[in-house]
Amino acid sequence: MSTTRSGPRGTRSSDAGASSCWGLQVPRVSDGLAHSAVRGATVTLTAQGARILLQLLSIVVLSRLLTPHDYGLLTIVLVMIGIGEIFRDFGLTSASVQAPELSSAQRDNLFWINTGIGAVLACLMFLAAWPIQAVSQQPELLGIAQALSAMFLFNGLATQYRAQLMRSLRFVALAIADIAAATLALIVAIIAAYQGAGYWALVAQQLTSGLVLLAALSIQGRWLPGWYSRSAPVRDMLVFGWNLVATNLISYGASQIDTILVASRFGTTSVGVYNRAYQLVMTPLSQMRSPLTNVALPILSRIQDDKERFDAFVIGGQLALGYCFGIPLLLVAGLADPLVQILLGPQWAQAAPFLRCFAIAGLLSTLAFVGYWTYVARGLANQLFRYTMVATAIKVICVVVGSFFGLEWIAVGFMLAPALEWPLSLFWLSRITSFPARSLYGGAFRILTVAGLMGGVAWLGSMLVADANPWAQVGVGVGVALVEALLLLAVPSLRRDLGTLMGFARLVVKRRGSRSEGAGVPERSASDRGRSR
Repeated sequence: MSTTRSGPRGTRSSDAGASSCWGLQVPRVSDGLAHSAVRGATVTLTAQGARILLQLLSIVVLSRLLTPHDYGLLTIVLVMIGIGEIFRDFGLTSASVQAPELSSAQRDNLFWINTGIGAVLACLMFLAAWPIQAVSQQPELLGIAQALSAMFLFNGLATQYRAQLMRSLRFVALAIADIAAATLALIVAIIAAYQGAGYWALVAQQLTSGLVLLAALSIQGRWLPGWYSRSAPVRDMLVFGWNLVATNLISYGASQIDTILVASRFGTTSVGVYNRAYQLVMTPLSQMRSPLTNVALPILSRIQDDKERFDAFVIGGQLALGYCFGIPLLLVAGLADPLVQILLGPQWAQAAPFLRCFAIAGLLSTLAFVGYWTYVARGLANQLFRYTMVATAIKVICVVVGSFFGLEWIAVGFMLAPALEWPLSLFWLSRITSFPARSLYGGAFRILTVAGLMGGVAWLGSMLVADANPWAQVGVGVGVALVEALLLLAVPSLRRDLGTLMGFARLVVKRRGSRSEGAGVPERSASDRGRSR
């Protein structure tokens, strides 16, 4: 076994069978597990890049065809559906992926549990549409809520198909399903909006996406569930899932407290503006980070007992996430005003301050994302729940206090919360499990420094040509930020980080040692191999 020492001065190895091509001590490229992780991430990121382009196209086109009020109505219903979705999944996606062994009968049982929960929630949502309408005094919400109740059934049926594809590391199949659903849904929404359907275009987009995704995942999954079997125990997975449900409910409530405050205090139009800014930043970010979690969890779960490899993947993951997402995010923050004019149109100018706050919040939350991977991969659901309680209190306090000062200050509170949460998250994990907190703090500091300087320089550059058109402002801002990035490479620690990222990229293109992505991964049981065919 190689000897790895992590810290501010780097790493050193005494094992010739290891490589430092990430800038860290990791297995050689021939390690199939490393290939699976990196190539899985590449496939996923490529697919999500396509989804982000579709999302941006949706925002650019539909924002010019629909009103903030239309988006505000949909946002209110989606907040409530999001709560139900946590119960619908019941944490069984993560439980299924994290389980060391999963028999066919157990998978079938989980399928029927998710489907049953989805059907019950669909009925409850349909019936709840009347009191929702009465409380909100928005008659349009009745039809929207009842139509979107079908999403619970679609997603309940699809849950274990997605989990099985994740567990089998079939990332291409997941990518095909996600892109097909997003593409067809956008086409339907644009056609409906052009025909004057208003908010119903957004409803049609949601329903089309759910239905196409279900069809694609079931086709790619290539299995039919058997009947529920009492002889296949799933109690441990339900307990694990329940802990995640409790955690996710708190996290979701905290994540939606700002939307709830905007809707209750400032109306549906303000919700629409706030939501458009949120969608421009946080939705693409989530679309990138969530599938990376689908890649990371199966890998980290398999190496959780190998401290050196686990730490190397976590540290490398934070650098990849932080630089690859953080720099673009802070460029968005610096160039928020011209970007809003380009993407949404001048009539949405009031969304720029929100966009800026969300971009900064996106980077800060990304710094702690590898902590969530560690909680789930090591089965620390109880500890994750406890930490989430504290993080939720921080989020709620920041947003609620901000709401007393006005609409924009709600976004400021949203931004401040992750600034307080991410260092606490790393410290918390270091107290309960083996975790490279010191190296992660150092990496986060470098990421914040580089991204912050580039974002600030981009803003200054755009201000120098403030009278020019928005495209020119963005071009100048990005140009001076790139010059700043080249100057920063004079710093040795940043050059080492660049070496880490370049090594990560080399792992993507090298295919030595194995014909398949899964080579080198610990052998699965015969039943697992049969299920993944």
